[in-house]
Amino acid sequence: MPSDTAFPFPGTPVREDAWNAAASVRFLVLDVDGVCTDGKLYFQENGHPLKCFHAQDGIGIKTALRSGIGIGIITGRDDPCVRARMSQLGVTEYHAGFESKLPVLTAIMERHGLRREEVAYMGDDWIDLDPMRSVGFPIAVANAVLQVRKEAAYVTAARGGEGAVREAIEVILAARGDGGTPADLWTAATGPARV
Repeated sequence: MPSDTAFPFPGTPVREDAWNAAASVRFLVLDVDGVCTDGKLYFQENGHPLKCFHAQDGIGIKTALRSGIGIGIITGRDDPCVRARMSQLGVTEYHAGFESKLPVLTAIMERHGLRREEVAYMGDDWIDLDPMRSVGFPIAVANAVLQVRKEAAYVTAARGGEGAVREAIEVILAARGDGGTPADLWTAATGPARV
């Protein structure tokens, strides 16, 4: 893959080293606030949080799982709405209430027999730096803080909560070359669309 390649979103360069790193990924670990959501915290009068998730991220996560890429969540907050959403998507490696994320990431890697180069981590803030530094393919969302963007191998064109997870998954699937486009992989896993 030439270094000036932009895939899958125009204007988002994928460096050759990042493309090669993405090709080795077997497991993607995600932060929630600012990555799977827009980072804003909405609270109801009773104090319960509300989160807004992007449907395209959900299809991306399901496609990754059906393509053999593991998905994990490590988040500092334990919100029932997030737990419910991840359960709907089939994410079983869900770990909430951890501000120190590296020990959890290490445990996930050991449990699945993963080497550093087989893991991607996607974050947006300082809390994500340690796990990003411990994987082969660190990813930042477009709205991540500057230091996180500087340390990422790939920065998405999309902002957190606006399809950034889907974008990262599309890059990983394309780099792995598992056969066809991500849309083809979805169709192969779910069968042809019916009208």
